[in-house]
Amino acid sequence: MIRIVKMTFQAEKVPAFLEKFNANKQHIRNFEGVEHLSLLKDKKQTNIFFTYSHWQSEAHLENYRKSAFFKQFWSELKPYFAAKAEAWSVDAIEILE
Repeated sequence: MIRIVKMTFQAEKVPAFLEKFNANKQHIRNFEGVEHLSLLKDKKQTNIFFTYSHWQSEAHLENYRKSAFFKQFWSELKPYFAAKAEAWSVDAIEILE
């Protein structure tokens, strides 16, 4: 399962977001069930970021979302948002390398 999360930050909060993400990315990546984690930035709107992650199952994602770590991390990020985060869970139909 692939999870895509779009986050729009207040422009002045982008450096703080990047600092928090960098400090926590290995913990997120090493969470049980995470197979891949990418942070992406919009080419034109530099305050818009996406996380792109692969999960072993929807249950693994739910365990992460219910974890104390996620609740703390997300509560620290929320004040930085300029818009409500959007998220999609999708299945890969085909991946060509």
